[in-house]
Amino acid sequence: MRVLGLDLGSKRIGLALSDLEASLAFPAGTLRSRGRKADIKALCDLILEKEVGHVVVGHPRHMDGRRGPEAESAERFARTLSQAAGVPVELLDERWTSMEAERSLREMGHNAKSTRQHVDEVAAALILRTYLAVRETQNLQEKKNA
Repeated sequence: MRVLGLDLGSKRIGLALSDLEASLAFPAGTLRSRGRKADIKALCDLILEKEVGHVVVGHPRHMDGRRGPEAESAERFARTLSQAAGVPVELLDERWTSMEAERSLREMGHNAKSTRQHVDEVAAALILRTYLAVRETQNLQEKKNA
């Protein structure tokens, strides 16, 4: 089952896809935001096309863990996408992903300011990679406890 990772932004949505085994995360470009309805439709089309069975959305929280307007918007987006696409959509804390994406791109020699869309897709890949790792750890714990 393939998993889709999303880094929501006001201008773009960063995309990342897993392999079919849901063990590796790959940056998959960006979707230019055209409003909630159009974005949900485009993502539903992508979910069908890529045979995605699960979605994880970055959940932006304040550094102290509080939820702000962006977190509430991500929660509404996740609920709407899940209903529209008919697949489970989970939220994952994304407090450090954009900074980590920028750092990774700088280390690879990219100018993060001139390649903002790359930051968005790398951030989505980091969200997805973290989600897959957490899920794998939970699966191992369940097997150990069974």
